[in-house]
Amino acid sequence: MPALWIVAILLALAAAGYLAGRARAIRSAGGDRRNMHSLPSYYGANVAMTVLIPALGLLVLWSLIQPSLIERSIADDIPAAAIGGDTTLDLMMADVRRVAGGLDQLGTPTLITKPAEAPSEEFLSGLREDLGSVGVALASDIAPGVFRAARSYQLAEANGRFWMTIAVLGVGVLGLAAAYAVTNREFRARNVVERGILAGLILCALIAILTTLGIVLSMLFETQNFFSQYSWTEFFFGLEWAPDFRGNSSLSIIPLLWGTLYISLIALLVAVPIGLFAAIYLSEYASPRMRTYAKPMIEVLAGIPTIVYGLFALITVGPILRDYFALPMGIGESASSVATAGVVMGVMLIPFVSSLSDDIINAVPQAMRDGSFGLGATHSETIRQVVIPAALPGIVGAILLAASRAIGETMIVVLGAGAAAAQFNRGLGELVNPFEAMTTVTVKIVSQLTGDTDFASPETLVAFALGLTLFVITLGLNVLALYIVRKYREQYE
Repeated sequence: MPALWIVAILLALAAAGYLAGRARAIRSAGGDRRNMHSLPSYYGANVAMTVLIPALGLLVLWSLIQPSLIERSIADDIPAAAIGGDTTLDLMMADVRRVAGGLDQLGTPTLITKPAEAPSEEFLSGLREDLGSVGVALASDIAPGVFRAARSYQLAEANGRFWMTIAVLGVGVLGLAAAYAVTNREFRARNVVERGILAGLILCALIAILTTLGIVLSMLFETQNFFSQYSWTEFFFGLEWAPDFRGNSSLSIIPLLWGTLYISLIALLVAVPIGLFAAIYLSEYASPRMRTYAKPMIEVLAGIPTIVYGLFALITVGPILRDYFALPMGIGESASSVATAGVVMGVMLIPFVSSLSDDIINAVPQAMRDGSFGLGATHSETIRQVVIPAALPGIVGAILLAASRAIGETMIVVLGAGAAAAQFNRGLGELVNPFEAMTTVTVKIVSQLTGDTDFASPETLVAFALGLTLFVITLGLNVLALYIVRKYREQYE
């Protein structure tokens, strides 16, 4: 039975349990709610929670554990002779999963009746024709062992789903019976329900924390695999990025890191002054009518998809910068450049800076402005010497958000700055030339993981090392910003 149906049945059981528990509690009190320890809704909620929480927990655990157990069992049954040449166990298991999925699509539970039976050419032809629309690629030279393993995989999944349905629904029914049996007017249902809600809130907080931990650990493990095959000194201190899946790759992060920081710097040089000045105008000078129209129009920029910004950079901004700046100055001939991506990215970041800065400036107490005016300061002096310093922690946070957004941007860089890494062997002039094409770390993470790649090769595993390095850099920016915020908060509190 599909998991969605199981959840629907559990919800129906929980709804029935809610009504039954509520009615039983009222009956036990003789219809007088004043004789009950808790409100009737708490008794119903207790029964519903006892049905849902254990059953859904078992469903989630079963869904997470079953695939790994099945794959381990099937992998143990694959003969070592079937794995050889360029075929690895992971690749063979990927074929097994694809073929098993194809068998599910065709609904052929009795495809292979003998352990050593190989599918006929007629069956293979029909299988390719029927599965072409779902993207399952089969070839006539696939070993019979793959089909036998796929058949075993299919049967194991079917058996697992059957027993999962029995177990989950059984736990739900047992929870309904147990909670209904203990329901009476003296049962402290409110205490139990509130403790359950508290446990749910704690679980949500733990999920967020554990998700972050899982992301970091997954990158750490894959990065460790990468450094076991590639020198860490070459990765961190080399000056060339030239991946080659045939071998002899140069995988240094410095050319990518230079492009990332250069483009992000230009984006911040565009976004921070414009966004901050816009926030000052909207919060301190603009009339209420002007603010009503101007702020939503600025925030519309945040809702534009990044691919649209990339097309804008490719079609409009890039040719303008090339024709009016790069060519007349003789420092560039391409529309794809650091300046193109940086300027467009800066426009995209304006609402991140302006909207947050505007909210922070408006949060500064009016008493501080009045005190400055009372001492004889002008409006501009009050803004410069009182309002901005008081709002500086929030402004730093807005700039940090914009910087993190700039570092993680991909589509604008692909269309506006190209996919070529910085070339350190061409001299300092080209490295600092804003009209040269460069790329960023995020673009190369996508390119290294795109296509039919071998996850055991350093050319693919380097993506995880790039991601982990970018994570550490962003974490460092957050720590620095937190230090600045705390310093100025102590000064103005």
